[in-house]
Amino acid sequence: MNLILLGPPGAGKGTQAAMIVEKYNIPHISTGDIFRENIKNGTKLGKKAKAYMDKGELVPDSLVIEIAEDRLRKEDCKEGFLLDGFPRTVEQAVALDAFLADEGKKVDHVLDIDVDKPELLKRITGRRVCQACGATFHVTGMPPKVEGVCDKCGGELIQRADDTVETAENRIEVYNSQTKPLLDYYDRAGNIAHLDGAIGKDNLFVKITEILGE
Repeated sequence: MNLILLGPPGAGKGTQAAMIVEKYNIPHISTGDIFRENIKNGTKLGKKAKAYMDKGELVPDSLVIEIAEDRLRKEDCKEGFLLDGFPRTVEQAVALDAFLADEGKKVDHVLDIDVDKPELLKRITGRRVCQACGATFHVTGMPPKVEGVCDKCGGELIQRADDTVETAENRIEVYNSQTKPLLDYYDRAGNIAHLDGAIGKDNLFVKITEILGE
């Protein structure tokens, strides 16, 4: 089963992705995670990506397509995958369809999670991430037991550079202008489901499993 998860920053894609991966036993491919890993390790790709991500801008299509296709060739993707953060533009979607067609595959389902802007800003700006293990918390939604300290490993919790109000607003604007045309693209393809991201993570997952099947 080849899946794509769409939705603006803060829509809860990461939470749903973890639940989907556990239930359906397919790899979660997040281009954001791949880029962050490269940034952490100081690779050439990481340095290129960081300049864009710190400003809340999208990494150029050519760079994203290259890294996504390389990941999709890996052995663990043979039985399916969940793409999160890719494609983000129609150009990337067209490249993905062409790549999959060459492999004798296609996109089975596109899941679009929609949340309004005030709720997105609240979610994004309240997010805190552990510097050591990467665990995610939220100042109101899922606070740590001790403020600023990770429950899992005791590491320091920080606000990511792209989780400030200014950058969050820019990320949402970038999503709306560049990624929303994707919804029309997949509407025409007839393989997209539009989901209300404000109904709570468990209710949302029930809706997703109804679409994907048991």
